[in-house]
Amino acid sequence: MRHRVVTAFALLAIAGSVSACGSEGNSLQNAAGNEGKGARLFVERCSGCHTLDKVGAQGGAIGINNRERVDGPNFNVRKEDVETILYAIRNGGYSGAIMPENLVVGEDAQAVAEFLAKWAGYKRKVSAGPNS
Repeated sequence: MRHRVVTAFALLAIAGSVSACGSEGNSLQNAAGNEGKGARLFVERCSGCHTLDKVGAQGGAIGINNRERVDGPNFNVRKEDVETILYAIRNGGYSGAIMPENLVVGEDAQAVAEFLAKWAGYKRKVSAGPNS
């Protein structure tokens, strides 16, 4: 009986630590205004193919050796601006082969673009160039 109680507590401790993962993403999704709306829409519509740790999205490949045909860019390291993101949303990415066009439109597309432009590339390593 004691073994079962210890096992149950161990499982609860593991579950508690796992549920803390992505808590920053939860706070972004619960944020007020366009940032929260953009975060929620990104998770709903984009996270299946794109990675962005800020909201717990793990849809893209982390390494080239585990890449799949439907993997979109990893936005942890890829920086984008609002206009480029809106172009990709409207036109199905850049190749038009995988990403559906207009997954979000109008104000929703703007909210996603603003959210993603703010957070995309936040883990990118910027190397010092000769002009730095």
